[in-house]
Amino acid sequence: MTRVITCQPLTTAAFAPFGDVLDCSGDPDRMINAGLCGRYHDRAQLDFGEGGRAGISLFRATPRSLPYEVELLERHPEGSQAFIPMTENPFLVIVAPDAGGHPGPPQAFLTAPRQGINFHAGTWHGVLTPLAAPGIFAVVDRIGETANLEEVFLDPPCQVVS
Repeated sequence: MTRVITCQPLTTAAFAPFGDVLDCSGDPDRMINAGLCGRYHDRAQLDFGEGGRAGISLFRATPRSLPYEVELLERHPEGSQAFIPMTENPFLVIVAPDAGGHPGPPQAFLTAPRQGINFHAGTWHGVLTPLAAPGIFAVVDRIGETANLEEVFLDPPCQVVS
């Protein structure tokens, strides 16, 4: 039997247990560049673990649609991972609390245009899930010699609805 998860809007408060919302909401922390640029300073808790370094990669993901079946969750125990969309299209964010080394009950968030996210190290999450083409993202995450990926296939899968 498939579990059904209803998407909720991505807000800072609702997403806090899993990571950081990246956007330019509210007033900037300070104005720079002769007053022509607002700086929203230090918006994510980046973590690259022992022996890791920051890397920026570009991803092109195939768009999906709702309802969406979630079969796979993953986590990166040694570092954070930020998804920064390079378009104004919303995307789906699926997360789950840790339950003794396995994903707990998943939750789904729908981003607003111009929102990105940063998963804290060890956060169970779904794969990159754009809802419109082109699904192009900048991804900031840990680059290192050790494995930084754990995957779990859900049985039964979950279905995300709007």
